[in-house]
Amino acid sequence: VNYSVLNVYPHDTLAFTQGLVFYNNQMYEGTGQKKASTLRKVDYKTGVINKRIDIDPSLFGEGITILNDTLYQLTWEDHIVLVYNVKDLKLIKKLYWNRQGWGITHDSTHLIISDGTDKLYFVHPGDFRLLKTVSVHNHFGPVNNLNELEYINGYVYANQWETNYILKIDPASGLVTGILDFTDVLKKFANINYDRQAVNEGAVLNGIAWDAATSPMFVTGEPWPKLLEGKLD
Repeated sequence: VNYSVLNVYPHDTLAFTQGLVFYNNQMYEGTGQKKASTLRKVDYKTGVINKRIDIDPSLFGEGITILNDTLYQLTWEDHIVLVYNVKDLKLIKKLYWNRQGWGITHDSTHLIISDGTDKLYFVHPGDFRLLKTVSVHNHFGPVNNLNELEYINGYVYANQWETNYILKIDPASGLVTGILDFTDVLKKFANINYDRQAVNEGAVLNGIAWDAATSPMFVTGEPWPKLLEGKLD
């Protein structure tokens, strides 16, 4: 799968990005790490944080998604899902999830969750009841380390943790039908030589958002200095 980069915007390098969502012309970001996990509403063009919620310091925030004006934020090993009203980011309730939480998106009906394995879990939004499990694979076999997710035009796009790849997955069969390669993308488009070993052991591609109205895709990483706005070719 090919893409083109349209714009490069500033991104908070303190944001250990775990979830990224574009909704009603606003960017929402969930960040991780114990004692530092947040939920943010961000002006993506300037990087200014318009609203910030610091979540319980004992929790490690993970992926986020928004369905029907409700924002869901996973936690990593805590088995807790934080559920907010998207209008004011007020916490409505907490739900139980019996696996690790990595990435989350939705297909307008079901929430779709990853847990760092090769599995995608389709759950009921109201109570997180598991409806079905899909195993992601290519012609070599299972594809692991599925992380942050975004649902785009009938496909699940998944960051593959510790790689520079975003995988395009058929949600019905689990087959990987394409790969977006973001190797050296900051060097190419932002003139930044962002070697993850030199900067921070955790600096990896992680964060995909999609503007369904006008079709750009947004990509960043944890803790990248830039947010890229691109288009799928």
